[in-house]
Order: sequence, then structure tokens, then C-alpha cells
Amino acid sequence: MDTAIGRLNAWGAPLLQLALRLWIARVFFNSGLTKIQDWDTTVLLFQEEYKVPLLPPDLAALLGTAFELGMPILLVAGLMTRVAALPLLGMSLVIQFVLGAANPAYNSIEHFYWMFLLLAILVHGPGRLSLDHMIRNRITRS
Repeated sequence: MDTAIGRLNAWGAPLLQLALRLWIARVFFNSGLTKIQDWDTTVLLFQEEYKVPLLPPDLAALLGTAFELGMPILLVAGLMTRVAALPLLGMSLVIQFVLGAANPAYNSIEHFYWMFLLLAILVHGPGRLSLDHMIRNRITRS
């Protein structure tokens, strides 16, 4: 039984970690692609609907879009994975608790799934199927 569990951990855990990274990366990357399709509408949404506190709408739109397009690439590659998960977690928290407080339409159980997946990535790291793992192994061998 221990051998079966060991094999499952050896192969299943890295595949699960990769699947988590790919799934959450797709969610945010697709959102970023939507934003760059019509930039004027994106800025207008940040002015009129999202109203992110502390940031001017054009800067919030730029940062949000940059994070949604850049961080998923890092997640897919498994490069600087924990760092890449942080701004996406922050965005999820803002969507759920800041925007959601102002507009109940933004309250969604889906945002909690995103937060849990991103927290799992932060806590457990990217797994063996990542550039982070490969780089760490090269450094420790040197």
C-alpha cells in the first residue's frame, strides 16, 4: 500500500500541480485577451463599473491586463510560480471582496475556487513539472 501511495505521490502530485497551474492560467489569460481586444471599453469599465480603489482607472486597467497576460505565462512555465500567483490572488480578493461589496454581481463561488487554487500553488509550489524545479535542481547539484 505504501508503494502505491508513493507512486501516486511521485507521479500524480506533479500532474495535479501542473493541471492547477494550467487551469488557473487559462482563466486569467483569457480575461486579459478580452481586455486588449477593445482597450477603450476596458478603460471605461475600470472608470464606471470596477472602480478599483486607490488607483486611477487607466492605471488599474493597465496593471490588471498586464497581470492577466503576464502571470499566466509564468504559471504555465512554472517559472517564478509563487511570485506569479500573488498578483492573481490579489486580483481575486479584490474582485470578490472589494468589487463584490459594492456590486453583488461580483460575488461568486468561482472566485473562491480561484483563490484556493492560487493558495495551493503558493503553499505547495509548482511541482516537479516546472522550470522552478529544474532550476532549483541545477543549483543544488552545482
